[in-house]
Amino acid sequence: MKNKIAITGLVLFLCLAITGQVFSQEQKREFYELKTYTIKNEAQEKAVDAYLKNAYLPALKRMGIENIGVFKVRPGKFVMADKIFVLIPFNSLDQFEKMEASLAVDKSHLSAGSDYITAKHDNPPYQRISSTLMRAFSEMPKMEPISVSSPRTDRVYELRSYESATEALYINKVSMFNEGGEVELFDSVGANAVFYAEVISGDSMPNLMYMTTYENMEKRDAVWKVFFGSEKWQELVNDQQYKNNVSKADIWLLYPTEYSDY
Repeated sequence: MKNKIAITGLVLFLCLAITGQVFSQEQKREFYELKTYTIKNEAQEKAVDAYLKNAYLPALKRMGIENIGVFKVRPGKFVMADKIFVLIPFNSLDQFEKMEASLAVDKSHLSAGSDYITAKHDNPPYQRISSTLMRAFSEMPKMEPISVSSPRTDRVYELRSYESATEALYINKVSMFNEGGEVELFDSVGANAVFYAEVISGDSMPNLMYMTTYENMEKRDAVWKVFFGSEKWQELVNDQQYKNNVSKADIWLLYPTEYSDY
């Protein structure tokens, strides 16, 4: 009887240890906010740029937040370049929650950003701001900003959002990235992922988002050609368990501003 109790106790201890380890690993996954400014003209673009560069990003860095990306839409035929994207990583939801309160009492932020902060109702610095909150995939729990050597205006940061018709199909697509090996496939073809994340609050749910980066458009096109032609992708795309798990894909081809961290 004592042996059975001892074995049961050992099994229980191991289960708790494993559970604790898994929970600890889960806690290490970062959170991301993607803030998207919609602007209507050059004056608004300059106002948002000045605020982000001189007030907002320095304030976040004083809070210990690093690797903040700021991106604009790459020029192209029929492309509306009316967005500025700000990608902010957080160690925890607590850090995210405290950010606005910290900004409100940061004297340097209030001073450097005064023109933006006190703008009049009939001369706003932007049209709208949308915010998407995300949690990093288990297969890539932390952001990996890529240092690309090409000129910033040549670089391609490809931001994608994959929507699913139902929550179950969304979970299936996330699994395709993690357990199915799609994250590993991107690594193998040199896609240079910055992050992969589950959207936990946003206006296009259920959806996931991720970002890859390349030196230029030629490199980007070459990598995607290898990706789609790979045996692994053919295996995934023809696997019945992953059928119809994406109903819409939004793609933004971006470049980093001169004050972006990467």
